[in-house]
Amino acid sequence: MALLLFYFGVCIYLKQINCFCHMEWELGYFALFLASFAAATVIPLSSEVFLIAMLAAGFNPILTLACATVGNWMGGLSSYWLGRLGKLEWIEKYFRVKKEKIEKARNKILGKEGWIALFTWLPGIGDPIAIALGLMRANFLNTAFWMLIGKGARYAVWTYITVEGIKLFSCI
Repeated sequence: MALLLFYFGVCIYLKQINCFCHMEWELGYFALFLASFAAATVIPLSSEVFLIAMLAAGFNPILTLACATVGNWMGGLSSYWLGRLGKLEWIEKYFRVKKEKIEKARNKILGKEGWIALFTWLPGIGDPIAIALGLMRANFLNTAFWMLIGKGARYAVWTYITVEGIKLFSCI
């Protein structure tokens, strides 16, 4: 984490004195991808900070949006597959939830995995939602598609607000 923050500080500094090269720009996008991936797992990390820093440093908004979205989406899918490795019997055994209750919850989720996956972008509860969708064996393609839409919409809003904010404050 400290290395990533240091790297972004260096990138911003290099941008300000105009002595950066193409490779540093590519590493910036890769670092954003990794930060976004990690933020979508159980690792507590705010990828929005990296997104805003890169936009403020002059990185391309479209590429920045794409890297953050794909990284966060893939991180969310890793949480889904982590849940998919789990067994419903474990919930019954370790949390003492009856099998009927688990099946009732599973039947409520199935068919609605798209709407549920749309909210995996939410801080704090998005990761457990993705894990639960995997654990309940929700349809992968449906879950992946709506997860991508939700995460992409979040980053699109952040990108728009940041770019407009930069325009607004650069005029002052």
